Amino acid sequence: MDKKNYSLFTEGIIAQIEKQGVKPTLLLQVCCAPCSSYVMEYLSRYFDITLYFYNPNISPEGEYTFRLEELRRLTTELPEARGVKLSEGEYNHQAFLDMARGLETLPEGGERCRRCYALRLTDTAKKAKAEGFDWFTTTLSISPHKNADWLNEIGEGLQQEYGVLYLFSDFKKKNGYKRSIELSRQYNLYRQDYCGCAFSKATRTLEKCDG
Repeated sequence: MDKKNYSLFTEGIIAQIEKQGVKPTLLLQVCCAPCSSYVMEYLSRYFDITLYFYNPNISPEGEYTFRLEELRRLTTELPEARGVKLSEGEYNHQAFLDMARGLETLPEGGERCRRCYALRLTDTAKKAKAEGFDWFTTTLSISPHKNADWLNEIGEGLQQEYGVLYLFSDFKKKNGYKRSIELSRQYNLYRQDYCGCAFSKATRTLEKCDG
């Protein structure tokens, strides 16, 4: 079966929005400043964006706080972020640990990660519904380590469940990931070397040792 080109989906949606001539509201779940940089630069032309920092997976708490502060700094320095709002979700790390119970030994990129995507996107969809947003999506697909098919399949299901439009995307495409690296250097952003959870950190530590 042919792999879906989600970046073309995004372009098609944006083309329709441009014809309407009005910026719809978008709740954008974000995990860190580097991943948010290009996505804000790209989408701010077409959407009235609210960033939603909901990441109960991140540990330790100091890492969570530092990523949030870097994101807040970026919103004050990136020209395209003018007018972009930032909302912080609840930092409930226990919710992530409960979700991951029994999946602790699985490799990165497996079922534990898929459920983590669903945890964060479900909360985002609920907030989008409760606060009347037109669209919701996530920056996660900008990472080459994240499964864009899973993210978009989860988003599509939540769109049907909550009645809020999901912006299909694969932000790593069209040099999106490359541009995020360029912007990270330009704004001297902290680029963490692990996804955020203790499991990904342990995997990264082992890789460094093996290297």
